Amino acid sequence: MQNNFRYQNVNEEMIEIATNKTFAENDTQQHSTDAKFGWYRYDTRFAIPIYDDVGELVRYNVFQSRILVRHAKDGKLYLYDILRTKKETSKPLEQ
Repeated sequence: MQNNFRYQNVNEEMIEIATNKTFAENDTQQHSTDAKFGWYRYDTRFAIPIYDDVGELVRYNVFQSRILVRHAKDGKLYLYDILRTKKETSKPLEQ
């Protein structure tokens, strides 16, 4: 349960910091319930921590991506997919 909460917070943060929002109507019967109010696409960034052998944080690998978000019939936004992921140049943490 705790992991689900953590993922929900990450998903909300990815949408919150996103830019370049575009909207598309839902035009397929397949998603008539889960994306009743359409789809949004955003550009966003996220980072994955990299640790050394003793568990010390070494750096973050930062990625840019396009995310696909569905607008469900309950009125909430849900992360549906992460598209076009590209790694940015990573830099080590300064001491």
